[in-house]
Amino acid sequence: MVLLVAVIAGSAAGIARAWSGGRGLAFPDLRVLWLVPVAFLPQWLAFFLPATQRFVTADMAAAALVSSQSFLLVFAWLNRKRPGFWALGTGLALNLLVITHNGGLMPISPETVMRLAPDAPSAAWHIGARLGTTKDIVLPVAAMRLWWLSDRFVVSSPHPWRAAFSLGDVFIASGAFDLLWKLGGGPQPEARRSANATTSSIFK
Repeated sequence: MVLLVAVIAGSAAGIARAWSGGRGLAFPDLRVLWLVPVAFLPQWLAFFLPATQRFVTADMAAAALVSSQSFLLVFAWLNRKRPGFWALGTGLALNLLVITHNGGLMPISPETVMRLAPDAPSAAWHIGARLGTTKDIVLPVAAMRLWWLSDRFVVSSPHPWRAAFSLGDVFIASGAFDLLWKLGGGPQPEARRSANATTSSIFK
């Protein structure tokens, strides 16, 4: 939810910035972009695709989440010189750190679960078990490792789509916003240097 809001807001801000400056959007030249769909595929199968998510065990979900986060972290590192990627990489690293220290799933406390779904029956979730078909495992704060990196923040609003998020998610969202905002600022430094070199060679 937090990342989605950042993507929508960043896209709108980047487009408005480009429009106000009479420019087009300047998409950065990203390395190993193919890693993104490769990284997302395990999460899609484990957490989002109804045909497969109900067959995924906790161990399979943990393997999918760790592998996905690892691929994304490699992608962020290889593109660390691009706008927003230091924040993206920091967020991914923080999430991967807390996930690997808690059995491969993102820890979430019973108190946070109750804030997310106050009307859910008590039998809908159990301490020490995966929360439904999500990437979270329900653990008391005392049993968590690196609890401060867990899904402990909750988006609360009048609409029914509540979501929990972590400190790492905040970094990821800020990096995504920064990247999309800067798309409206004209060519990236690498593109400007390439254009200048081309122009210089033409007039030699």
